[in-house]
Amino acid sequence: MTLLSNGRLIVYTGEGKGKTTAALGLVLRAAGRGQRVLVIQFIKSPERTYGEQIMLKKLGIELYQLGAGFTWTKTPEIHRQALKKAWQFTKEKIMSGMYDMIVLDELNNALAIDRFLVDDIVSINDVIQLLKMRPPSLHVVITGRTAKQELIDIADIVTDMQAVKHDYHEGVSAKKGIEY
Repeated sequence: MTLLSNGRLIVYTGEGKGKTTAALGLVLRAAGRGQRVLVIQFIKSPERTYGEQIMLKKLGIELYQLGAGFTWTKTPEIHRQALKKAWQFTKEKIMSGMYDMIVLDELNNALAIDRFLVDDIVSINDVIQLLKMRPPSLHVVITGRTAKQELIDIADIVTDMQAVKHDYHEGVSAKKGIEY
C-alpha cells in the first residue's frame, strides 16, 4: 500500500442531516483502496446499536462509540467523562501513525455542547494543535453541527449541509435503516 504524502482535513458541518453518512462514504472508499481507517464517535454511546456500527464491524473497519448518547438525560459529569476519554483516545490514535484516515464523528457537536463546560477537557485550540501535529499523510474527517470558524479556516475541504426538505421536520420518526 502506498501512503499519501499529503493528508487532507475534511469538515462536514451545517444544520442539515447526513454528515455522518457522508463521512462513512469516504470510509468505504478509503477501506476499499486498502487504507487503514478508524472511526471515533464522540456522542453516540455503545449502549445503543446503530446501523453503521453493525456494517463497519462486518467490513472489519474499526469503530469506537465513546460518547454518553444524544439524549442528555445523564448527569453532565457522565458526558464530561465520556468526552475526556474520547479526546485522550483520539490523541493517541492520531499520533500513532497506524491509520491513513480517522473520522472524528460529531466532534463539532462535542465542542459546542452548551449544557455543560467542555473547554477544560478539549478546546478548539487543542483540536487545531493536534491536527497540525498529525502525521503528514493522515486524512482526518470531522463531522457535526456548528464547526468553529478556526476549524473551517484550517480545513482543506468544508461541506456545509443544509436540509432542503426532510420529513424529520414534519415530526416523522426515524425508521430502521434510516437513522438520523
